[in-house]
Amino acid sequence: MSSYDTIGGAKAVEAAVDDFYVRITADPQLAPFFAGKDIPSLKAHQRAFISAAIGGPETYSGRVIPTVHAPLKINNAQFDAVVNHLLAALSGLGVSAPTAGDIGAALAPLRSEIVTA
Repeated sequence: MSSYDTIGGAKAVEAAVDDFYVRITADPQLAPFFAGKDIPSLKAHQRAFISAAIGGPETYSGRVIPTVHAPLKINNAQFDAVVNHLLAALSGLGVSAPTAGDIGAALAPLRSEIVTA
């Protein structure tokens, strides 16, 4: 069974992404990245991305990750904060620590594509 199925599929991913965006837009070190952005559109891309990354049926067809993030000059601390907010959102939904860890591990390789500062 995939992590996607384990956490409860599309409804769980949607709830996690909604909570995740509440968390990151309230975080003083991350909020500036989202000021003036189309949050509903970002959420839709994030849902597709996370679903695809954890074994769901969705296909991520957004822009290339390094291309999108390079101009933002994201550092390691900011990357870690984003991952921690996602894991906290999953935990808040009752996702087990091992499953959340698997999801975090699936996203960890993106550090080299996102961190540029």
